[in-house]
Amino acid sequence: MRSDAMKKGIERAPHRSLFKAMGYTDAELNRPLIGVVNSFNEIVPGHIHLRTICEAAKAGIRAAGGTPVEFGCIGVCDGIAMNHTGMKYSLASRELIADSIETMATAHPFDGLLFIPNCDKIIPGMLMAAARINIPSVFISGGPMFAGRHRGKGADLITMFEGVGKVKTNKMTEKELCALEDEACPSCGSCSGLFTANSMNCLTEVVGLGLAGNGTIPAPMSARVRLAKSAGFAIMNCVKKNILPLDILTPKAFENALTMDMALGCSTNTVLHLPAIANECGIKIDLKKINGISDRTPNLVRLSPAGGHHMEDFHRAGGIQATLNLLASRGLIHKDCKTISGKTVWETCRNAAVLDATVIRPFDDPYMKVGGLAILWGNLAPNGSVVKKSAVAPENMERTGPARIFDSEPEAARAIYDGKIKKGDIIVVRYEGPKGGPGMQEMLTPTSAVSGMGLENDVALITDGRFSGGTRGAAIGHISPEAMEGGPIGLLKEDDMIHIDIPKFKIEVLLSDAELKRRAKAFKPREPKIKSGYLARYARMVSSADEGAILK
Repeated sequence: MRSDAMKKGIERAPHRSLFKAMGYTDAELNRPLIGVVNSFNEIVPGHIHLRTICEAAKAGIRAAGGTPVEFGCIGVCDGIAMNHTGMKYSLASRELIADSIETMATAHPFDGLLFIPNCDKIIPGMLMAAARINIPSVFISGGPMFAGRHRGKGADLITMFEGVGKVKTNKMTEKELCALEDEACPSCGSCSGLFTANSMNCLTEVVGLGLAGNGTIPAPMSARVRLAKSAGFAIMNCVKKNILPLDILTPKAFENALTMDMALGCSTNTVLHLPAIANECGIKIDLKKINGISDRTPNLVRLSPAGGHHMEDFHRAGGIQATLNLLASRGLIHKDCKTISGKTVWETCRNAAVLDATVIRPFDDPYMKVGGLAILWGNLAPNGSVVKKSAVAPENMERTGPARIFDSEPEAARAIYDGKIKKGDIIVVRYEGPKGGPGMQEMLTPTSAVSGMGLENDVALITDGRFSGGTRGAAIGHISPEAMEGGPIGLLKEDDMIHIDIPKFKIEVLLSDAELKRRAKAFKPREPKIKSGYLARYARMVSSADEGAILK
């Protein structure tokens, strides 16, 4: 056993004495030691219940003959961090999570790891760590929140952000907003739409590191507790059979994940996280390949913010396994990929069925004949950019308009709330990339303001930053290279005309090559916004968004 390095033999008597100081018995130490990485905290609604999930998982480990050893992990709540300096730390926390787990699991050589994530950066950070450490690993997420109800309609966190815009334009009173505030987020769990957290938990299930239901069983349901116990059994089976993350995280598994990404129309943040996880596996995801997968994969599911359904509806309709079965039936999924269950992807999903065709649509009646995400290219984004096209209205798929330029996200949000953005404008938010932010802030406040004020079908927003999975409208992010590195977005001037054509994967500024070169020669980046502490170090080391914003 790997854990023998810290517990077996006469030379490890001092080590055993330290275990015994904590109350571990010889019988417990003779079993496989399973590190249980629990991201519980009291600041993230997706994590507030993880003690319950953790205790269930540990019970499963003990019942299967192992000894669980729990340790903690940080987690940022993107919603609470939104639109202030805190959001700069969200993406950057992904690297801290991966590094700290690597430290803990290498300093203390466990026989396996059971990961308990929920919410945006915690899931990819843990997946990066699992690939890097490469010992038997199983994931059991905390699961999604139930959707809220307000005046007979579904509500969620995005309803709240858009409600602020409605108050600003006198479409809602402050009293109504306060009532909505009490009803939009009714339970523990990751926010109830197909935002980044739920996207990543679903894709963890697709690649095979989470059991069936990992992405969709609602957090408050007893089925989530039972799944946690099953995850405890699963990690012991992986230890026994030496099933390793790198046996599962293969190029085919990532292609399956991207295919599901298109079928669901997941968060654009998956285009940051999947390349970063793949990088830990020695695999490179070429952004150009994503559009090819999109071309052959119909968009079959539309959850909030793209549609009116929520995660609980998707779960009742059959969830990930039913969608996998549907995609596999058309030859779009690699059926032979391994999973932590010891079965192949096809063996796990072949008996799953779609139970509600209004939520998971059939192939002959998709929302779109192509996938939910698109990578756009052009002289404004030579290295690519990303848009959640399933959340873009048909009339906004192609647009040409004047640039309204802002050098920070709060500056753009103020201008929108103050009524300075008009129909036809293209809002440009720059110096919010991995280096320029630093930390690549999400743009949920300005995009929600645009939607709340009724402009989502009349303007576009482009940025070298990124968007929340809850964003809808023509919101194009990850423009690379970013402004801080001298990318074309940093060369733009007020009223420059920008052309966007999502169906043709194009984003361009209508300037000649000669003019862009002239501006590039005179370009000087802004001074760094943060010059000390972790974010200053992060800015010096982080790669561009098209590479997954990984540290080098």
